Amino acid sequence: MPVRPRVGSRHIKQHPWLKGLSTRLGIATVVLVICIISFVYSVGFTNSSYNVENIDVDKLWRTADSGGWRSSSAPRSYWPPPPAETNGFLRVRCNGGLNQQRSAICNAVVAARIMNATLVLPELDTNSFWRDESGFPGIYDVEHFVKTLRYDIRIVKSLPEVTSKGKTKKLKAHQIRPPRDAPLSWYTTFALEKMKQHGAIYLTPFSHRLAEDIDEPELQRLRCRVNYHALRFKPNIMKISSEIVNRLRSQGHFMSIHLRFEMDMLAFAGCIDIFTPAEQKILIKYRKENFAEKELVYRERRLIGKCPLTPEEVGLILRSMGFDNSTRIYLASGELFGGDRFMKPFRALFPHLENHSTVGPEKLEENARGLAGSAVDYMVCLLSDIFIPTYDGPSNFANNLMGHRLYYGFRTTITPNRKALAPVFMDREEGKGDKFEERVRKVMFSTGKFGGPHKRIRPESFYTNSWPECFCQVNARNKRDECPPSNVVELLESRLQSEELDESENIAAGNSNSTAGLSDDSFI
Repeated sequence: MPVRPRVGSRHIKQHPWLKGLSTRLGIATVVLVICIISFVYSVGFTNSSYNVENIDVDKLWRTADSGGWRSSSAPRSYWPPPPAETNGFLRVRCNGGLNQQRSAICNAVVAARIMNATLVLPELDTNSFWRDESGFPGIYDVEHFVKTLRYDIRIVKSLPEVTSKGKTKKLKAHQIRPPRDAPLSWYTTFALEKMKQHGAIYLTPFSHRLAEDIDEPELQRLRCRVNYHALRFKPNIMKISSEIVNRLRSQGHFMSIHLRFEMDMLAFAGCIDIFTPAEQKILIKYRKENFAEKELVYRERRLIGKCPLTPEEVGLILRSMGFDNSTRIYLASGELFGGDRFMKPFRALFPHLENHSTVGPEKLEENARGLAGSAVDYMVCLLSDIFIPTYDGPSNFANNLMGHRLYYGFRTTITPNRKALAPVFMDREEGKGDKFEERVRKVMFSTGKFGGPHKRIRPESFYTNSWPECFCQVNARNKRDECPPSNVVELLESRLQSEELDESENIAAGNSNSTAGLSDDSFI
């Protein structure tokens, strides 16, 4: 008599359909378990009284935890000085606002370095955007800029004169429109060939014309040396900024807010439904004249976090986080669109509001409303105890400041997650405001970084977060994270002097002074 196989025996031959079902059920079970674990963890995290209810908001007035890191943009490998003879002259015209121009200047220095070119002092397209004629010398300390970068590139204030057929005239630069986000190879091939052919090239416009992601840490550190060391504002701008900071800090801590609620940004974002019909016509007209035609639906834009926060929403966020009405706030912004009716709710929540006109010196220069005014706002926001950008993209002002504050000792930055906050505010507007402040707190305290070192993830810009390239660890586990030697400036100076000595002993003697701006603790 044949032996009947036992139920459950591995020798039972299953129908193919049953076997497939078994496999699918097994996978489904695993997925379900993972989901349950994730849900439990998520609930436990978001409902944690430690993370939300018991957070001491006073700690945000201090700098963020550095994790043992400090800023350092000095070279960490062999970095030869610029040769006595270069391949030609590089001239650029930086367009856009103050911080878009600032990024362009950093890119111009990198381009000059890889092309072995002499950089002509960058031009700022101030007239079309700001309607002033300040230019680079009117905003930045030219002497400091040249001295700080003397180990990296050669810089001249203008193109030289050349003699041809007995006539002397200024060298003419060959004009080129560079591609957007051009790779390094474009500069070392096409642009360099034109430079050697004509003696000088003129790149215009020069905004976002060099790729941000460069797989060469030393070139990224060069960007940081330009941005955080060489680009120092003129003494009068630094003096005004210092006076404002001292007045604000004489009463204790203060925060700065970049309130991006101006006509250009609102029109760009397509967030117009909250305005009157007359105001909407103005925004629509501005958009048609300045931006590509695109159908934008307000509710959809808001739900994906594309609408700038209103002043009232900023005030509600601060109150929900635990800041009281005694908080001193410095506002950096252009002319707010929609009039004072948008500021009244904010002022009712936080009456101690200042700007560079109300707290600054009685007589600001005429161009203080242009580039100089933006420069003052930049410095006050840089030095404030807390900085809050209400719209970090696209906003070169906010993005660059976040990067500078990170470099400047991990100073606290609070970045509202507009996408996560949108449904909370929309529920409130529809009369469903239960647990409003609790929901806002959960969003605002969900990351916990607030200016500390963190990995750069797209679309975050290098200018917003230069970690880890422009930072080092005092007690590094990995060799690549080690800080450069303390005598790095002396080493660079020695190499530069050797190079110049080969060219001329007189030039070497004339350039042997000043190492200003490159030391790791010289941030501004």
